[in-house]
Amino acid sequence: MFERLPPVPDHPALEREVLQRWEEEQTFQRLREQNRGNERFSFLDGPITANNPMGVHHAWGRALKDVFQRYKALRGFDQRYQNGFDCQGLWVEVEVEKELGLNSKREIEEYGLAEFAERCKERVAKFVGVMTQQSKRLGQWMNWGNDYLTFSDTNIEYIWRFLKETQRRGWLYKGHRSTQWCPRCGTSLSQHEQAGEENYKELEHPSLYVRLPLKGRDGEALIVWTTTPWTLPANVAAAVEPDADYGLRDGGWRLAEEDGEYDRVVKGAELVDLEYEGPFDELPAQENVVHRVIPWREVALDEGTGIVHIAPGAGTEDFELSRVHDLPVLVPIDEGGRFLPGYGPFEGLSTDEAAEPIIEALQERGLLVEAGTVVHRYPICWRCKTPLVFRVVDDWFIGCDELRQPLLDANQDVEWTPPQYKKRMDDWLRNMGDWNISRKRYFGLPLPFYPCHCGNLNVIGSLAELRERATSGLDQLQELHRPWIDEVPIRCESCGEEVRRIREVGDAWLDAGIVPLSTLGWQSPEWVEHGYGTGAAKGLTGADLPDHAYWELWFPADWVSESREQIRLWFYSISFMSMTLIGQLPYRRVLAYERVRDEHGLEMHKSTGNAIEANEAFDRMGADIMRWLYFSVPPSQNINFGYGPADEVKRRLLTLWNSVSFLVGYANASGWKPEWGSEPAPEQALDRWLVERTRLLVRDAEGAYERYWTPALTAVFEAFVNDLSNWYIRRSRRRFWNDDAEAMATLWWSLVQALRVVSPAMPFLADHLWRVLVLDGPDSVHLAGWPEAGEPDEALLAEVAAVRRVVELGRQARSQSGIKLRQPLRRLVVQGADDVSPHANEIAEELSVKEVEFGVVDASELRVKPNLPVLGPKLGKELGAVRAALESGSFEELEGGGFRVNGHELGPDEVLVERRGKEGWAVAGEDGLTVALDLTLDPELELEGRARDLIHEINGLRKEQGLDLTDRIVLTLPRNQEELLRHSDWIAEQTLAVEIRTDGTELKLEKAP
Repeated sequence: MFERLPPVPDHPALEREVLQRWEEEQTFQRLREQNRGNERFSFLDGPITANNPMGVHHAWGRALKDVFQRYKALRGFDQRYQNGFDCQGLWVEVEVEKELGLNSKREIEEYGLAEFAERCKERVAKFVGVMTQQSKRLGQWMNWGNDYLTFSDTNIEYIWRFLKETQRRGWLYKGHRSTQWCPRCGTSLSQHEQAGEENYKELEHPSLYVRLPLKGRDGEALIVWTTTPWTLPANVAAAVEPDADYGLRDGGWRLAEEDGEYDRVVKGAELVDLEYEGPFDELPAQENVVHRVIPWREVALDEGTGIVHIAPGAGTEDFELSRVHDLPVLVPIDEGGRFLPGYGPFEGLSTDEAAEPIIEALQERGLLVEAGTVVHRYPICWRCKTPLVFRVVDDWFIGCDELRQPLLDANQDVEWTPPQYKKRMDDWLRNMGDWNISRKRYFGLPLPFYPCHCGNLNVIGSLAELRERATSGLDQLQELHRPWIDEVPIRCESCGEEVRRIREVGDAWLDAGIVPLSTLGWQSPEWVEHGYGTGAAKGLTGADLPDHAYWELWFPADWVSESREQIRLWFYSISFMSMTLIGQLPYRRVLAYERVRDEHGLEMHKSTGNAIEANEAFDRMGADIMRWLYFSVPPSQNINFGYGPADEVKRRLLTLWNSVSFLVGYANASGWKPEWGSEPAPEQALDRWLVERTRLLVRDAEGAYERYWTPALTAVFEAFVNDLSNWYIRRSRRRFWNDDAEAMATLWWSLVQALRVVSPAMPFLADHLWRVLVLDGPDSVHLAGWPEAGEPDEALLAEVAAVRRVVELGRQARSQSGIKLRQPLRRLVVQGADDVSPHANEIAEELSVKEVEFGVVDASELRVKPNLPVLGPKLGKELGAVRAALESGSFEELEGGGFRVNGHELGPDEVLVERRGKEGWAVAGEDGLTVALDLTLDPELELEGRARDLIHEINGLRKEQGLDLTDRIVLTLPRNQEELLRHSDWIAEQTLAVEIRTDGTELKLEKAP
């Protein structure tokens, strides 16, 4: 006996049962063992940050990774299944600061770096566990417990080796430049961290127009515009466009408008080298600064006054101009974004706090022309969302010019999905600046740089080298993190003096970028058991450090997948680091995807209440529904995710559930049992069609998986299930009532193959239904392998498709007529599909007609109009004559839906066709196919229609009363329906009535004894 299914699935409950069964039966471990030693499929996981619970936006990427690994497992490929966790950097630090109530770097240092590091590690350990459980709940199969964690000493050592190589090549340098700075985090940020649109926000800032009086030109002043008042105390110059026109009006110089009236107009070049009084010359920081006008070709002429105030210590472009024009650089704020000594009344104020005092001071001095506000796009910190400032600081950089072209060349051999993302990667590589790798923070990769006063930069490349060169501190070095690493000085290899490590830590993308080498054991001389669980990762993972031979087997990855934003982040960092060390990209194919929005298309935010945590979605809709939602959307588009779309997915997938339930009910009633491994060789035409339709599903689904394109997979599967239910099952019901073993075997085989096909996408539902249907085969669909179904019979499929097209048009005609399908009609005429005439009986049964004729439809009026957007450009002046001929009916209808008129042959897409049935007929048509229904009813047809209505009503009552499919009934009809007994045999057959009585006052049925 098959297990009976409830009317609808409870997806969350079903999934929890399947998860428990997988755990008890070790299904994943058995799958890995089953495929071990086979052809390899190498997937490299981009690490997820172990910092917070997973949201539904994380689940899309993890579901995509899982679906294709599951597919490759069905094809028998051996795989690594190593998950990755990002474990250090600002991601973790900011959240720990919130937990501890710390608000500045000073407070972190007062708390203690060792204790702070321990809290960071505790948070990582907590969310490694949380996210592991969430990923399992999603159905993601990975080698959990043997993950790579980026804060392991092993990973850090590999990065040190990379950094030592960049020094050897002359790429590593210390740069003094203006950079984007987060005052809350107290560190600079790199170009690739901040490049995304999500790192900008529409903010309201002051909008000031300020007078800068010119020296030696009484009554004349420059008018400058700024939205950052805090930069004015650091002003040293004003820039003009040399070739632009500037006008003097009301004593102020500004960009001249074409129709404006001015006392004088000059080219910007005439203003260059003029000196002016600064807005805050009395500040000690401004001592000896000579303010002057400089030329700049990049002055924006579409906003402000055309004169730009220059503060090299507070802007990237300003700083570059200081180098060109030898300008002094005043750095007004500290790393917390507060004014430094030397800035008088503003000292100690934040940039926001200083705005109002600065505005008041300008007004008191008569320098403020106008004050207002402006809303504009402004950069915010990628991690904490604080508005950024610019500071001139010393940071460590890796030059990228030598690697730019090799990276571009290598990218041409990568297969990107969607393909347009290849160009995005090209664009990033062409425009990337040098890599800012240093962060003035605490819990991160310790940069192994030991500068010496002799001018030598010592770079440590391994823990062994550190131990060899250390002068002290090794006894307390519990791991390669601050503060312990800070207490290990070394000898300078040049002069022998003791030197100490710089305090900076590394960009977190160094941690993730090295994993194609570190996780696979590149240049590792031996296999080290648990060799990846070192340092901070000890006890959190059992991952080994493989040897170099293993790396050669698994590198490069056949496929990687991350979100589109990772083009400038993880894809870039792994490319940069692998190309540096081995001259090769670490991947062959890439799948990138967009973002998850709420069901209305809005960004998800906790603050707006529309964010959905993964656990909530698991509990309310189920993982399979989430996965199907993700897979149905092209990766190049955002997903509108929510419970409304989830309900629609549930509704569509219910057809599969009902199809299995249909088979189970009739198989149990008849005692039929399947035989595993046997493929049907049916004699019935409809069974043959289902076999071929199933083969088509297997072929098309395979193509979708091989292209890494889930929308094609969901589309072909839903189309198949629709065909299975609405054609095969519906047309075969009578055979199932009659215990037709061939029909049951065919339907069972088809469903089983379909479950194998869809199991990578819906692992829970597929496995549950598999265990219902497969009584003596593999105990899990995931152990059954990919179906070998053979090539489909295209001719048979096309023939049935043509039949169904006729039926669909017939239903359209019925819908237009308002006559329901249960009311039989006398005749259907079909024109343009003579090749389906052998299927006349099927068409008649589908459309409830007594006769089907094939020939010319003369029961319609045909109206044809030109499709103007298409025909206009083609016909030009002749369009009018062709339109008139079409309206008058002076045309010849051609096969395939075309028309000949006035010597022109018009295709189906060049005309708009409308067919109207003559009185007593309903007509529908498209692409050369026309059907016409005779709507004439006679008493015989009307009586049969009433009998069909009665059957429909009785079967509804059977369901309401909870009768089984095979339960026989005694039926009582009202006396006024006695004439329906002319169809008593048919009514009894369709309702399983063993007796029909007509002595009642209302319709009643009861289970037969």
